[in-house]
Parts: sequence; structure tokens; C-alpha cells
Amino acid sequence: MSEEILIKSFKGQGIPVKGNDIDTDRIIPARFMKCVTFDGLGAYAFNDERVDGNGKSKGHPFDDSRWARHPVLVSNANFGCGSSREHAPQALKDYGIRAVIAESFAEIFAGNCSSMGIPAVTLSHSDVISLQSLLDANPDVEIEIDLDSMTIKAGDVSWKATMPEAFRQALRDGSWDSTAVLAAGMNEVEKVAEALPYV
Repeated sequence: MSEEILIKSFKGQGIPVKGNDIDTDRIIPARFMKCVTFDGLGAYAFNDERVDGNGKSKGHPFDDSRWARHPVLVSNANFGCGSSREHAPQALKDYGIRAVIAESFAEIFAGNCSSMGIPAVTLSHSDVISLQSLLDANPDVEIEIDLDSMTIKAGDVSWKATMPEAFRQALRDGSWDSTAVLAAGMNEVEKVAEALPYV
């Protein structure tokens, strides 16, 4: 397996998106899902919370110069709940999000993130509040997510993180990338194909 698809750690600045039960319709409103590919969805991530009916900014963190385009989203409980649309994590990825930290996730959302190579890692309520407060005070602080030790560090502070072991292992061994797994086993695929009478 290529080393470049192994995701054992990630470093980047954070963007606090505060609130519980932020659902997939808030992440990407349904009217923007009339697309053949996911390209360009990032422009509409959190659209209804970012702009009013006249297209004027409401001051959402995604548009705030302190945090805009930072790759680590930090939210609260039950992030990604609602419908199971893959468009939600795809919109976040297209915006530039490469990891999500929250108190908890909707299971399907976390699974979709994992299958796209985006770590969805949980911290306790108090630890998330602590991290968000740190981002408020120091927007440029770098967050380091270590999937080997399952720790998250920012500045001089470190927290113990959790995530489902299946998602963690898939990111660490590269099996999250199904195309790469298929390519790595192409010799076996060809052998099976040669043995099939109808191929």
C-alpha cells in the first residue's frame, strides 16, 4: 500500500463551528445537491448559516478571517446527524476540511468521513470546550491529531481522543481508499478474472 494514503496523523489550524446537532442539511442544504459530481460543493457548505437572502455574510466561522480555510473543524455533540447524504462530508472536504473533531458524531457521517480519508475524532465535552476556547483566543494555533497514540495537541495542551477502531485502522493502514486497495490487489483480480469462464 502506498505510504501517501496512510493517515496516521494530521496537523493544521482549527475552525470552531459551535453547536449541538448540526445536521447534514445545515452542512449542505438539499437545493445544492443537484450535481453530477461533488466538485464545487464547498462553496455552499453551511450556505444558509453563512449568508442571508441577499447574499450578505452573517459572520459564520467559515467566512471569518480568523479561521476561514483552516482544515480542522471543531464542533460539539451529534455532528453530522440527519440524513445520511455523503454530500455533507464531501462539501466540507471541497471547502478544505481535512479532519473533524467533535464530542460525538452521527455514525453514518463518521463512516462517510472515514471512507474519504477524513479523521472524525471525538473528545469529551469539556475538552472540546477547552479546544474551542483556545481557538477563540489563538486562531492560528496548530492542532495535531495523532491516530497512533489517539491524542490531540494544541499549543501546550494535550487531550485523549477516541474514534471507532475500524475507522482508525482503515485510515492508518490505507484500506479507507477502496480504489488503492483494488489496485494493490490487481494481480489477484486478474487471476480470478482469467479463471472465470464468462469473462
